[in-house]
Amino acid sequence: MNADLLDIIACPVCKGGLTLRADAVASDDAANAGEIIAGILTCAACDEGYPISGGIPNLLPPDLRDAEAAAGR
Repeated sequence: MNADLLDIIACPVCKGGLTLRADAVASDDAANAGEIIAGILTCAACDEGYPISGGIPNLLPPDLRDAEAAAGR
């Protein structure tokens, strides 16, 4: 995930702004240098968290994300 996306994405639940905690960033010699590989986006308004895994933010609302996990996807 490119950190510049924070300018255009919002919390799918309340439309609040998101803050980023990056746990892993692609190295400078990688093709996707500087992109967020793992971390979490947190809504400043409702405090809901959205994981970033494999460079892709999962912006599904919590109930849909839980249903997807239960289905084994």
